[in-house]
Amino acid sequence: MLVGAGNTWLRMAHVALLAGVLTGCSEAAEGDGSKASARPSATAETSGPKDTAATTAATSGGTVGAAGSACELPVTFDIAKSWKAEAVEAPLRQGPVSLACEIDAKPAGNIGFLRVWAGTSGDADTRAVLEAFVAAEDGVTKEKYRTFTSGGVSGVEVAYLYSSELLEETKKESAFAVTTADGPVVVHLGGLDTEEHEEMLPAYMLARRTLRTA
Repeated sequence: MLVGAGNTWLRMAHVALLAGVLTGCSEAAEGDGSKASARPSATAETSGPKDTAATTAATSGGTVGAAGSACELPVTFDIAKSWKAEAVEAPLRQGPVSLACEIDAKPAGNIGFLRVWAGTSGDADTRAVLEAFVAAEDGVTKEKYRTFTSGGVSGVEVAYLYSSELLEETKKESAFAVTTADGPVVVHLGGLDTEEHEEMLPAYMLARRTLRTA
């Protein structure tokens, strides 16, 4: 689970987002009538993101990670058009990594974040880091891991189901991890529900496809 107040903060944020959708008062609901009321979650079944046209069609809106960008990271990658990146000044921890950057989907019409978590330098095993990251999140089931290579960078990816007892729902989540000279990096995609998650997968795939070590 997230260390200290981190777990409470993220879960309360999730509840607040859901409440906003239900009342029609959330920022996203105001900007898009189709999201003005809660939708039932799609049936959640674990399946990893595929490299198909449907999941790689996101248009780049810039790059994060390099010096001078919104988030300076051990890696660089493209973010989807209209998504907004912001560095996290008071990082939260999940397993062996700390939250370093949040990339918000709301300006693009979705409710969710692409979050970047970074660890300290060392001889970290990429899969072990990702497994520890997932294990630190309560309510995870049906994890499916696989390896990938992007631009000469090798990493490990996972798709899984997250069940919230508080919200009484199960939804898909995805993450990938790489190891750099400055430490491991985990990029995670959640979402309000499975439908939101799947709508945001093109942005996740864009990040993975354009990933480079800084």
